[in-house]
Amino acid sequence: MRHSSLGGKWFDMANYSFLALVALCMMLPIMYIVAGSFASEIEIGSRSFFLIPQNITFNAYAYVFKDHTLPRSLLVSVFITVAGTLVNLFFTFTFAYGLSRRNMLGRNVMMNMIIFSMVFSGGMIPTYLVVKNIGLLNSYWAVMLPVAINAFNLIVIKSFFQEIPNELIESARMDGCNDLGVLWRVVLPLSKPVIATFGLFYAVSHWNDFFNALLYLSDSKMWPMQVLLRQMILLASGSLDMSTMDLTYVKPPDQSIKMAVVVVGTVPILLVYPFIQKHFAKGVLLGAVKG
Repeated sequence: MRHSSLGGKWFDMANYSFLALVALCMMLPIMYIVAGSFASEIEIGSRSFFLIPQNITFNAYAYVFKDHTLPRSLLVSVFITVAGTLVNLFFTFTFAYGLSRRNMLGRNVMMNMIIFSMVFSGGMIPTYLVVKNIGLLNSYWAVMLPVAINAFNLIVIKSFFQEIPNELIESARMDGCNDLGVLWRVVLPLSKPVIATFGLFYAVSHWNDFFNALLYLSDSKMWPMQVLLRQMILLASGSLDMSTMDLTYVKPPDQSIKMAVVVVGTVPILLVYPFIQKHFAKGVLLGAVKG
């Protein structure tokens, strides 16, 4: 909302200037990484900061995309992100809706167990043993089911469900809906901003996760893109044996490879934000109850 008074106009100008400065501070590192991924070794070593490389080279991206395994690992990352997000949303929303009903048996006990899990966790080794004993090793379920529910997200969504007017739920029950019908026909249509927000949180978490895949997936053909890019960085820096790598050109600088990996790993998930951002600012219950 713009102000019409002189003081309000000065406030708007100062506010916009401050926000523009913050946006610039956030964009400069990203622009530097993109520029550095196209720069040569000499330029990266001689210039501490630049936004436009003097000599554009594609050696870093040629190194990253030279192997046919990258498109396959990209599809694996997309599959894990989409499937894992659907698993997260299904279990989180169904559990949160049950906990939001005050007449649910054992509700307080479950809430205490959820809060306890936020403070104390089983740890990596017990979790690995559980995954191994139930036969999930070297399967994509191993990177999705152990993180199916985030306790903090569950509590936030449960609190949101409790704010939905009980009159809507009672009217749906009078029309013959059971609990699943109420959740599907009443609660979820009013929860689009919440679905978009926490769906994005879960998707970004799956997309950036490489440790669970590295821990549970021993078959390199099942590796997501993040694990493969990590191996490329280790190979480029000499941390791994490069005798098996068929390099037909001079290896690009380590720093440009790291920057190219950041760009390749960031751009796909970054393209999702514009399609979901509009749901963040929408009113949750806008138009749900009238009169």
